Amino acid sequence: MRERLQAALDATIQALLAEAGDAASAPDVALEPPRQAEHGDFATNAALVLAKRLKLPPRAVAQTLVARLGNAGGLVARAEIAGPGFVNFWLDRARWRGALENILAAGSNYGRSDAGKGRRVMVEFLSANPTGPLSVGHGRNLVLGDCIARLFDATGWNVTREYYFNNGGRQMRVLGESVRARYLERLGRAAAPPDAALKDAELPWPAEIGGKPVVFPREGYQGGYITDIADAIIAREGEGWLEEPGDRGFRIEAEQRIFAEIRATQDSLGVSFDVYTNETTMYAEQRVERALAALRATTRVYEEGGAVWLRATDLGLARDRVLVKSSGEPTYLLPDIAYHCQKLERGFERVIDVQGADHKDQGPYVTAALSALGLPADAVEFVFYEFVTLSSGGQTVKQSTRRATFITVDELVKEVGADVFRFFMIQRRSESHLDFDLALAKDTDWTKNPAYYLQYAHARCCGIERQAAERGVPLPKSGEASGERLALPEEIELIRKLAEFPETVARAAAAREPHHIAYYVRDVAALWNPYLQDGKNHRVLSEDAELTAARLGLVAAVRTVVANGLALLGMSAPERM
Repeated sequence: MRERLQAALDATIQALLAEAGDAASAPDVALEPPRQAEHGDFATNAALVLAKRLKLPPRAVAQTLVARLGNAGGLVARAEIAGPGFVNFWLDRARWRGALENILAAGSNYGRSDAGKGRRVMVEFLSANPTGPLSVGHGRNLVLGDCIARLFDATGWNVTREYYFNNGGRQMRVLGESVRARYLERLGRAAAPPDAALKDAELPWPAEIGGKPVVFPREGYQGGYITDIADAIIAREGEGWLEEPGDRGFRIEAEQRIFAEIRATQDSLGVSFDVYTNETTMYAEQRVERALAALRATTRVYEEGGAVWLRATDLGLARDRVLVKSSGEPTYLLPDIAYHCQKLERGFERVIDVQGADHKDQGPYVTAALSALGLPADAVEFVFYEFVTLSSGGQTVKQSTRRATFITVDELVKEVGADVFRFFMIQRRSESHLDFDLALAKDTDWTKNPAYYLQYAHARCCGIERQAAERGVPLPKSGEASGERLALPEEIELIRKLAEFPETVARAAAAREPHHIAYYVRDVAALWNPYLQDGKNHRVLSEDAELTAARLGLVAAVRTVVANGLALLGMSAPERM
């Protein structure tokens, strides 16, 4: 209905401009639901936008628009001019009731569109390095990226979900050294130093194993999972790895085992990836070397102090950045540039990177390098999210990833369930700091826990339909739903809200902001749950067959929209609670 009204409004604007001799293209004008329901179903700023071009006061333009539009083909019941020239529209109630049939006819496809027209998009998310279990911050990345991918899919894009991880560099060396240190300790060949010695110690290689203390690497990984990996090696190899040179074997073992656990965590949250790739692949395929050579050819690279620099200041950035250290080791920026070159070479028309706020400084350098190479850098978008704190009983839970004194995603999912975890991770704008309230997440009262509040709206619909089936009352089918008996203001308000779902999905996808879906489903539940509480005025199953049929149509529409919204959030839609 919004599209029909928008089309009628656009046609009227075109006609007015043509009559005024203005051949320029028509401006974009807003047509949105007003913040307050008493101000109508839709409002437009068209008169304010057109006033200058038509050389008329905004209210005079508004009066002309209202007169020319009329009832817009039976769509508009009335229109009023407000303030300096806004126009508020009230649609004919019969049109709103007709929305029920649209919802039932579309079913699980309601809200979906072909706006993307099959264009290819890659959503790269999570991309946690395999150095330990997933933390709550990783959990936010995982859910946010998955929901963005679901929105792209719902709006007609051809979506590829990709996971990239750095399995080279210092982090992975320290991981291997940490496992080797625990391996030696568990075999009784060495004793670990006290915790106080860990901060500044450095593990020499090869380590002394003749009973001398094993000194952990600086900032080594100290969690119990490191000991578990060492124990697994001992169970399989015994003392066979005592002479293992360097850290490589230990590093590979740790990477494989930790990554298997990460994939198990993904599975527990219903997330899958189409492609897994890693940093070492970029080197094996010589993409890093080729990217550096291509940058050198652009004159955007120079050498100073034995290091290789990207001349980023010439590209509009505040400072230059090192690509290759004086030691000859590339920084993380260079393989990142190579990876994004590969993404674009693979033919993606849009690339979405979901990253933590601590990566904000990196993104502009990657896109600047892509521009210097003549690649479409504007096809790459970064969605940044703020950090997550975990609180319980009003107290913040202090966490340290390096020392593994943190609550893992697995532990949280075990405590609160996958649906609640996902909702709490997606219910706020990604740029906002997120406080994960563990006490609230564990509360099973549907009136308090916001995730259950949404799901309960769906379960209540299913319960009503079960009661109808038990009484032999037929449920409405597509083509049979009639909303003529739905005349109460609260019923019309519900239908209006349900009719907003397709536009909400489109807006959330365009903005890469899945929290809009969480807000929307919450708003539907906030209208529906109180409606059902009033059993006197809103009784669904009654002796009035026509009213029962109409309200069962409303039940089916609410169930459909809530289920579709929950699916976009990756949550289940339970039939019983």
